[in-house]
Amino acid sequence: MNDARRKSALPFSGDTHANMRSGIPQPLTAKKQTNRMSLASSALRNPYPAPPSTNPRNSIFRSQSTNPLLNSTSKPHLGRTPSNNTRRVSLWASGSGTTPMPSSSQSQKDPRPIRERPFQNKERSDILNFCHDLGLDISMAQLLNIQRKDYRIIFEFLVELLDPCYPIDSTEKFEDTFIPALKTLGYPYAHSIDTKWLAAVGSPHTWPHLLGVLHWLVEMCKMKERYSASEHATLQDPVNVPEEFQDPFHRRALAFDYYGKCYAIWLDHVDEFEEPNEQLEERYAKKNQGVQKDVEAKGQQLDEAKIECDKLTTSAAPVSLLEAENKTRVSDAEKMQIVLQKWEARRNKLSVAIATEKADLVKKEEYLTTLKLEQEQLNGVVKEQNLSPEEASRMTTDYEMLTRNIEDLKQRIADTEKTVMSLEVSLTNRISGTEETLHTYNVGLSTLGLLPPLSPPDVNLTLELNTASSDPDQLLTGSDIRKVVKPTLNSIAESRRSMRAEVENERIRVDNDIEQLTLECDTVEDEITQVEKQVAAVNEQAVDLHNAAQRDALASSESARQLEQMVANARTAAIANGMGAKSRLHQLQFDYREQVERVNRLKDETVRAIIKSSSDIAEFRGEVAKKLRELRECAEMD
Repeated sequence: MNDARRKSALPFSGDTHANMRSGIPQPLTAKKQTNRMSLASSALRNPYPAPPSTNPRNSIFRSQSTNPLLNSTSKPHLGRTPSNNTRRVSLWASGSGTTPMPSSSQSQKDPRPIRERPFQNKERSDILNFCHDLGLDISMAQLLNIQRKDYRIIFEFLVELLDPCYPIDSTEKFEDTFIPALKTLGYPYAHSIDTKWLAAVGSPHTWPHLLGVLHWLVEMCKMKERYSASEHATLQDPVNVPEEFQDPFHRRALAFDYYGKCYAIWLDHVDEFEEPNEQLEERYAKKNQGVQKDVEAKGQQLDEAKIECDKLTTSAAPVSLLEAENKTRVSDAEKMQIVLQKWEARRNKLSVAIATEKADLVKKEEYLTTLKLEQEQLNGVVKEQNLSPEEASRMTTDYEMLTRNIEDLKQRIADTEKTVMSLEVSLTNRISGTEETLHTYNVGLSTLGLLPPLSPPDVNLTLELNTASSDPDQLLTGSDIRKVVKPTLNSIAESRRSMRAEVENERIRVDNDIEQLTLECDTVEDEITQVEKQVAAVNEQAVDLHNAAQRDALASSESARQLEQMVANARTAAIANGMGAKSRLHQLQFDYREQVERVNRLKDETVRAIIKSSSDIAEFRGEVAKKLRELRECAEMD
């Protein structure tokens, strides 16, 4: 695939200006070459050293251009490929022979205690441990008696570790590369170091400063390692970019990785960047996935909040619901209090009945004890008596008779107990039926509004059954049924029947009034229909009169036109015949005036008929409106 945009970096052999421009294609926005040369001569500029190459596609032809315009720093887009690499920038300077002047911050004195023995020992220990960890073979003896060669090895090792892109040339003099390297790396005390010290590195007055340089480089390397291992966003490593990110450095890392891949593909003469595009889209899709889920969750919460808001808006106010519930609870509490009072009264009655039964049992036990004592006394008396055989036989006979009588009595007692049991069962059934009846009666009183007691007569109609009472008169507590309850209920029923009769009579009267009003409405509707028919007939008559008047007017107009024509003819004839036609003209004029008067009379009659019809219609409308108002007033009064 040949592309005119990507030419060879080698200049064309027939180009006479091969040393004036490179073979890298220029952008379309680049300025055209002109004959205007720079005001500064090339002798005023130092030659630019070739930067270290990181591209595996090294050029096989080295440019021999000496034109300083190709290396212009003010026009970086001319004659060179622009670089947007902001992630790995070399720390070494542009390579010019001149070095920047130290700033005010660099002119300060080294505050470290570099001449103190403990601090020097610490520096040596840190340098030795760091170099051993990275595989550099040095010893403490070498640091104690340092040589120029060993110092240069350690220095270049640390510089290369700190900045792998820094150009280190072992063939150059150490004095020429030492100070520029320190200034490039940003050593703050480079201004206080003299290159002459490198001749005798281990001398007492130079070694503290040079040892401080090595220790500073070690600390910078450690800081670089910690920074590289921190996975900070400013590293712009695409591997460390999380799925969800907002940091602009993460965006720059992905963008730089994308540009690098696209540039590599472009160098292979491919203009479609499908794989980098897919990778970048997939990465941003992962980033947006979490945001999309969050948006969906927030949308769902919003929908739920809207539904809840609609429910709260459409439903009744909680205060009204609570008030209604409070009223229900209050009424239930009142009813519960009434029920509790009833059950409390019943409990008191049962307690009294139980106490009465206990007293009866105590009396019966005392009576039984008395009978046992009498029996024992009788037995003692019988034993003390001396009886004859006749008396003994008679007593035996009496005993047998008494025994038979006792058995008969026991049988009767058993029969009586059975009868009592059956009677108790029937009594229990009747009591339960009576309780059900009383419950139905009390419920009926509550339903009819007769419970609690009535206000005007102040009569308590409630009845309660007291089965624990032995007095028949106390079995049913409450007002007397025959003297109080039944007459009161009869009077209430009579009053309700009279009220119902009155309501029924009122309903019949209202129905009668409604029927009369309906008949009157029908009559009025019939009258309205008849009047409408009369109005329609009058309107038809008025229309007929109007049409007749129009016809008469047309006929009169036609007659007048004919008369005018005849008058014109008569005038013409009079002019032709002379004075003989004047009499005929007068006759025609008289006839014309009669026709005009007739037309005017017909017009007046038509207008009067229309006015009369309009007045009749207005009177009819007034009567209808009056009747309707009366009907509405009657309906509203009812």
